[in-house]
Amino acid sequence: MAEISAKLVKELREKTGAGMMDCKKALKESNGDLEKATEWLRQKGISSAAKKEGRVAAEGLVHSYIHTGGRVGVLVEINCETDFVARRDEFKGLAQDVAMQIAACPNVEYVKVSDIPQEWVEREKQIEMGREDLANKPENIREKIVQGRIEKRLKELSLVDQPFIKDQNITVDELVKKSVAQLGENIQVRRFTRFVLGEGIEKEEVDFAAEVAAQAGVK
Repeated sequence: MAEISAKLVKELREKTGAGMMDCKKALKESNGDLEKATEWLRQKGISSAAKKEGRVAAEGLVHSYIHTGGRVGVLVEINCETDFVARRDEFKGLAQDVAMQIAACPNVEYVKVSDIPQEWVEREKQIEMGREDLANKPENIREKIVQGRIEKRLKELSLVDQPFIKDQNITVDELVKKSVAQLGENIQVRRFTRFVLGEGIEKEEVDFAAEVAAQAGVK
């Protein structure tokens, strides 16, 4: 595989408007070929999505999803630019897919990594730096390992970084960008809430065997 230089990544970013990580991935997938990488970004809808990210998305909808059995429910707000797009079946389908994704990912707490409070990140770094398995490692090596662990944890908390439940080959972020390319507007997942039946309630542990024995008069 050809080496992906920072200069090549910069050139692709300037050409397509896509983010650095998307450009790196496109170049890796295209073995460093700039034209093929551009086509790859277009196929994924990333290039057109990047160009629309700065546009105001204040329309959209709040979508609800209740999982079978009624034990998990989700509310998610997804924004677009116009009410016309918000009413389209494709947009509603995206909202349904995202809501189902949230229901299926109990560890996800934020829409994207940048939403995670810096205080949380710093606290996790301190915890990881103090772990026993790193105690005998040099400082610079320890920092690299901790950084890798933190980045992995951040992505686990981020909705848009999750593999899409219906197609594990793409992330939720790529799913949204495909919709941007299809519908021609800036689309953003703004916020969500997940409800789990009984969450936060202290449940009394019942010893059913002892209860049955007591009712039967067994000592």
